[in-house]
Amino acid sequence: MNDNQVRIGVIGVGHLGQHHVKHYKTLDNVELIGVFDTDRRRSLEISKKFDVKVFADLNSILNEVDALSIVTNTKNHYEVAEKCLRSKKHVFIEKPITAEIEEADKLLSIAEKNKVLIQVGHIERLNPALLALNEYEIKPKFIEIQRLAPYTSRGTDVPVVIDKMIHDIDILLSLVRAPIKKIQATGLSILTDSIDIAHARMRFENGTVASVMSSRIARDEIRKIKIFQKDLYATLDLLIGSTEIYEVVNDKISKSKVTIPFEYKGNTRLIGYHKPVLSKIDPLKMELENFVFSIQGKQEPIVSGRDGRDALEFAMKIQEMIILEINVEHSAYRIYIHLQTAF
Repeated sequence: MNDNQVRIGVIGVGHLGQHHVKHYKTLDNVELIGVFDTDRRRSLEISKKFDVKVFADLNSILNEVDALSIVTNTKNHYEVAEKCLRSKKHVFIEKPITAEIEEADKLLSIAEKNKVLIQVGHIERLNPALLALNEYEIKPKFIEIQRLAPYTSRGTDVPVVIDKMIHDIDILLSLVRAPIKKIQATGLSILTDSIDIAHARMRFENGTVASVMSSRIARDEIRKIKIFQKDLYATLDLLIGSTEIYEVVNDKISKSKVTIPFEYKGNTRLIGYHKPVLSKIDPLKMELENFVFSIQGKQEPIVSGRDGRDALEFAMKIQEMIILEINVEHSAYRIYIHLQTAF
């Protein structure tokens, strides 16, 4: 290790955790100290694959690191992160930040008290299709997002709102940057005991409206965003990596490849089409690089602990509204059946 390196450990080396290990091994400003997982056999497998040290428990790895990636099940995020933060270690927590909003608030308080940072792994913020919007002045009036996926057992320990929709809530909050005024939500349980399909409609204080649909019961995987605003329409495919921009331009001299004239109130204007060349990056590696640079004071976290907390808050509100709606419908149905049998 040299003075410019940050000593990092990885807690949880399952499907996603192994990729944290892989990327940390490639970063010049990181010394990967080792890994810990409650599954000892998995730890040894990752140790052999990436040539890293295995620690027997969380306490032992805490004594040797400056920061940790927490890539455990959501239900364990708070317990692990609290211990790390109280030991004055910086933490990168895969989304969602915690299972409950009260837990997130406690972590933020502990981090502030101990002067360490929390970064949250909302990886879609670094999707190249979304990053392409940085070239434009985005002031959305209406946003439509679809996130559908075939069923797998991974992630079913939490509702689809927390597993998948929370990505899009975080994206919405980063694009609109205004408080949410009103939420309407509905959802269903199909294959699990939890909510598998959810739809939410949100209105923000600045007038922006968003429609978000998430499902883990679909034949094909879909991750698309449509953004509408004054004189601009953008369509993004986060899955295949594609961004297309249609905007009103003043003349044919623009970055648009194609311009099409249209008339409105006697005036002829031009619609320009542009398909930006997307950057070839690994979003997870970029996230982890940003985490390390943030620890070193060279950058700000792309998704802060506060951002992660706010995304969780609105996800929980949507989930609560869906559960309430289902309970009301069940109660109404029971009353209907009772009345039918009473006469």
